[in-house]
Amino acid sequence: MQTSSGTESDRNAAGAPAAGASSGPAERDPGPGGRASPALRMLWAVVVLAIAAGGYALLDQRRATQALQRETAQRLALADAAAAQAQVRDADIGNQLREAQAQIASLETRVNEFRAQQASLDALYRDLAPSRDELALTEIEQILVLASQQLALAGNVQAALTALQVADSKLARLDRPQLGSLRRALAHDIASLKSVPYVDVAGISIRIDQVISAIDALPLARDERIPPPPPPVPSPEESAWRRLMRELWAQVRDVIRIEVTDHPAAALITPEQSFFLRENLRLRLLSARIALLSHDDRNFKADLKAAIGWLREYFDPNAKAVQSAIATLTQQAAVAMPGAMPDLTRSLEAVRALKAAADRIEEHAPARPPARAR
Repeated sequence: MQTSSGTESDRNAAGAPAAGASSGPAERDPGPGGRASPALRMLWAVVVLAIAAGGYALLDQRRATQALQRETAQRLALADAAAAQAQVRDADIGNQLREAQAQIASLETRVNEFRAQQASLDALYRDLAPSRDELALTEIEQILVLASQQLALAGNVQAALTALQVADSKLARLDRPQLGSLRRALAHDIASLKSVPYVDVAGISIRIDQVISAIDALPLARDERIPPPPPPVPSPEESAWRRLMRELWAQVRDVIRIEVTDHPAAALITPEQSFFLRENLRLRLLSARIALLSHDDRNFKADLKAAIGWLREYFDPNAKAVQSAIATLTQQAAVAMPGAMPDLTRSLEAVRALKAAADRIEEHAPARPPARAR
């Protein structure tokens, strides 16, 4: 189009008059049979181009609209499918919600039943179970009874003292004014137990056991032997017959021995009697240990003194084992045993009086109404 336009322009430039020349009426109105002017042809070309561009734009717009319609239709189809799935899910959720509501209603019914049962059990427990103070008094009474038995049977002052201190700490945690009399009785008995002198019963018993275990190894007095004198040193110049005569004389001299001593002769006992001696000594020490555990001072000291006398009379006093056993028993016999053990009657009477008063209050108390279920 540019080429044809350029040719027509050249032709117009070659055959047309100058632009400044005046044109007649024939040029302004060429008539039906005359040629159109270049401007008119240009105008028609522009119009044709505009129509072509508009048609192309219209066609392109139509294609875009169709593509948009297809995309919109696809999205609408997807939206419809999603809406259908959502409706299905909503229906499922609704069913599940109704089932959950039914289960919740059933659970609420069971919870109400459990609450009613719990209320009934609480009321029954309040009617049957003792109060906290009653339980504490019962426990303290049992503690005091055990402590009293320890004092009466074994003389265990430390165990009884610990039991009374535990009972007092329990009463301190309760902090009830009505328990003051019991705490005063406990304080009195605790002071009495603390005044009892301490005796290491376990240590004394261990030392007696050590002596008992060493009885079988203790040498008897009849087994004592005087060490022989050292043999004379033979002279190198001594003849053989003189040496023989000297040895014979030494053997003859050993047959008869004369001993001068300042202590009485040891008791002569047979092997059978030595067995019974050791067993009797063992029984004597066991009796002393039993008297120690029962805090029987008289029998304890008597048994130890008898055992010490037997050791000094029938056993070798020069042996270190015998000397050690005598020293151990003498040391234990010097231990001062406590006198009469204090009793816990005051504390027991106080706790039993409080229990009796609590029982009377419980008997005169009005009956509790049964608890109603919610």
